[in-house]
Amino acid sequence: MSRDVAIVGVGWYGFSPSTPEVSFREMMFEAALRAYTDAGVNPRDDVDAFVSCQEDFWEGIAISDEFAPEPIGGALRPTFTVAGDGLQGIAQAYMMIKTGKFDVVVVESHAKPSDIESLTDIYRFALDPVHTRPLPIPNPHFTAGLDAMAYLTLTGASREHLAMVASKNKSNGLLNPRAPHASPITVDDILDAPYYIEPLTRYEVAPFTDAAVVVVLAADEVARRLTDRPVWIRGIGWATETGTGSLELHYWGRMPSMRAAALMAYQQAGISDPLSETDFAEVEDRFAHMELVSLEELLLAPEGEAYKLLEQGYYSINGSYPVNPSGGSLSMGVALEATGLARLLEAVLQLRGEAGPHQLNGVSRAVVATWRGPPTTTSIVAVLEGPEA
Repeated sequence: MSRDVAIVGVGWYGFSPSTPEVSFREMMFEAALRAYTDAGVNPRDDVDAFVSCQEDFWEGIAISDEFAPEPIGGALRPTFTVAGDGLQGIAQAYMMIKTGKFDVVVVESHAKPSDIESLTDIYRFALDPVHTRPLPIPNPHFTAGLDAMAYLTLTGASREHLAMVASKNKSNGLLNPRAPHASPITVDDILDAPYYIEPLTRYEVAPFTDAAVVVVLAADEVARRLTDRPVWIRGIGWATETGTGSLELHYWGRMPSMRAAALMAYQQAGISDPLSETDFAEVEDRFAHMELVSLEELLLAPEGEAYKLLEQGYYSINGSYPVNPSGGSLSMGVALEATGLARLLEAVLQLRGEAGPHQLNGVSRAVVATWRGPPTTTSIVAVLEGPEA
């Protein structure tokens, strides 16, 4: 368990509202090809195992993992599927390499929501089957509205603070070529828009995006041989909320799973004060209030006070602690099970100094956090360290 684990290659395809030119398998192939080129590896000779993160309900195919091996070069090789967010797959690969039995592991996740004709029905099915699914609820995101209202009530934050999150992230995304939903929208524009689900307008709810992301991980001795710019995983943690996602067991306005995941990751990384010991964060923001909740659960703000730091510009791209400089999901879109890998991808590019127009200065450590919504309400948190740290 003493060997370190590094990210040595990343590749992606898409980040577009619609990709009619390719199938999801072709998206996987394109992202994998770019990741292997970035890492300088041959998947048929150099990779010991492959992890694909996908869910049958999103794919519309039973046993969809049967489609995973060929597009990523894993045919007749050890390949398995995690029915969860891509960042969960990173945790699996991390543990595999730590055992000493694997030197190089590849993680893939993808999303093609533009092909899904029954998104609303899938969301309804995911909610509690006893209390929610039989009800004729027109907008299954009502739980996000309840959660946002609970957060506002618990903390004293206002609707303006949620709009500030959305305005910040959509403006950040204007500098990111992987952010199709970016917009120079103002706080007033957001507040004047009709509600999507009270108290959130459509600008405060992240749209969907088609994307595929592939990440190559390697043990320290292999990583140093492959690249002079490894990004080290110093800690990674995950947790699922108590219960099964049932609404009566949900902690409204809080995310206990993210707090537990963060504490696990920080302990591994030897971090006691993440706000002073890391430089920026890419966090969950598929609903505007969730960025603020995430920051508090990640200990990147005092409990109930993230909105105050936001108001002071602390989390802006030029602030003391940039949050979602990529634009987050509000600009890049929700890529279903690839959403966590999108956050990871952006952090890796920042730490390698390759983020382009939205590159931050002098960053060496990042916090990456994602959340897989109901029914699992699972959070995954990683601490990354750049090659120059």
